[in-house]
Amino acid sequence: MKRQRGRGRTAAVLAAAACAAVALPGAARAASEGGGYAFDGGAQPVKGAVSNLDAEQLKPGQSYRDTLGKGAKLYYRVDLDAEQNAYVSVVAVPRGSGKAAYGDRLKVSMEDGSGTDCGYQSTHLGAEYAHPVTAYAHRTITPGATTCRHAGAYYVLVERDAAEDSDPADWDLELRFLTEPGVRSAGPTALPEHWPSGTPQPPAGGPQRRDGGAGFREATAVRQGEWRTDISPGQTVFYRVPVDWGQQLFATAELGSSPASDTRVSGALLLSLENPAGGHVDSQSVSYAGEPATMALAPQRPVAFENRFSSNDGTSAMRFAGWYYLSATLSPEIAEGYGDKPLPLVLKVNVTGQAGAAPPYDGDPGPFAVTGDDREAAAGGLSGAEAADGATLRLVGAAGIGTGTVLLLGLGAWWLLARRAGGGPTPG
Repeated sequence: MKRQRGRGRTAAVLAAAACAAVALPGAARAASEGGGYAFDGGAQPVKGAVSNLDAEQLKPGQSYRDTLGKGAKLYYRVDLDAEQNAYVSVVAVPRGSGKAAYGDRLKVSMEDGSGTDCGYQSTHLGAEYAHPVTAYAHRTITPGATTCRHAGAYYVLVERDAAEDSDPADWDLELRFLTEPGVRSAGPTALPEHWPSGTPQPPAGGPQRRDGGAGFREATAVRQGEWRTDISPGQTVFYRVPVDWGQQLFATAELGSSPASDTRVSGALLLSLENPAGGHVDSQSVSYAGEPATMALAPQRPVAFENRFSSNDGTSAMRFAGWYYLSATLSPEIAEGYGDKPLPLVLKVNVTGQAGAAPPYDGDPGPFAVTGDDREAAAGGLSGAEAADGATLRLVGAAGIGTGTVLLLGLGAWWLLARRAGGGPTPG
C-alpha cells in the first residue's frame, strides 16, 4: 500500500509539472500584477560600501538588489579586462509618500583604481512625484585614449542627490552589470553631419490592445504600431522595442480625454526611453486638463557604433542594437481631480530604416543585437521573462521532450499508476 501511495504522489507531481510547463509564460506576466515596480526575480542581494576598497564585486550578466538612502553614496566593484566595454545600470524606485523635487537625481559613475572618471550618467526625476528613474555608468574603449583601458578593478559609485523637502525614505535599487565585446578593427568615430530627424507618419492600422509590464524584466514587447492600454494614477508601464543597427526609433504617447474634470495637472504624463544596457536616452512630459494630451520623444540618430563617441548624452546612448525600453508614468496628482480610475493611453511606435550590418565584434554581442527570436517576441508581445521561459521550453523540446510530450507523459503516468493502484488491468 505504501508503494502504491508513493506511485500516486509521483504521478501527481508529474501531472503538476506538466501543467506548470504549459503555464510558464502566463505565470511570468502574473508575477508583475498587483501594482508597484516588478524587480527582476533573479536579482541577488548586494550591499553597497561607503569606501571603494570595501566594495562587493558584481558579476557580468547578473542583476542585484540594494537600497539607497537620501544623500547617500555607495560603491560596488567590477573586474574588467583591457578589451571589453562595460556597463552598470541602476534603476532607482523611490519608496514613501511619493513627494519629490525636480532637483532629485540619480548619478552612476565608474572610476578606475586611481579615481579617474571613465563614464557617468546623471538623471533627474524630471517631475515632482516619485517614479522609477534609470542611469548607467560605463567604461568605453576609445581609440587613442590612454586612461580607463587597463585590466583590473573598477569602482561603480551610485549617488542620490535630494532636495531638502523631498521624501527621506530609501530608494530601492536594481543593478545590472553587462559587458560588450571589443571590435576586431576600429571603425569611424565621427558622426555624419546630416541624418533624418523628421518625425515619420503615424503607424497605420489603428490601436491594438497590449498592456505594459511593471518593470524592465516584465516589459511588454512591441514593434511598429499603435498600442493601447489603461494607466492608473501613480502607475508606470514598461514596453520594449527591438531596434537594429541603422534603424531609428520614434515614440509618441497620447493620453485620452476624461469628462470627470478640467483640472490642469502639470507634468501629468512622463514618457522615458532607455537603451539595451539600461542607460537613459530621453524623457518628455505633458500636462493634462481633461482633453487629449500628446507628446513625443526627441528624435534620435540611427543606432550606430560611432554614436558612443558623441558628447551628447542622448546620441551616445544610441550606441548599440538590441531592446530599447519605453516607460510611461501617470502622475499620482491625477487622482485628485479625476479620481482613481485609469485613463486610456496609446503608445505610437515607429521603427524606420533597414537593418544594417553589426560591427566586427570579437565575440558574441549578447544583448547588443536583434535576433529572429526577438522579432518573434515583439510580434507576440512577450516580456523578457516570458521570452526566457519560451527559450527554456525550446531547449527541452530540442532534447526530445516538448511541452506537449511532457503533458502527455505526465497524464499517461498518472493514468497508468492510478490503474495499477486500483488493481485494474493495464494495457499490454
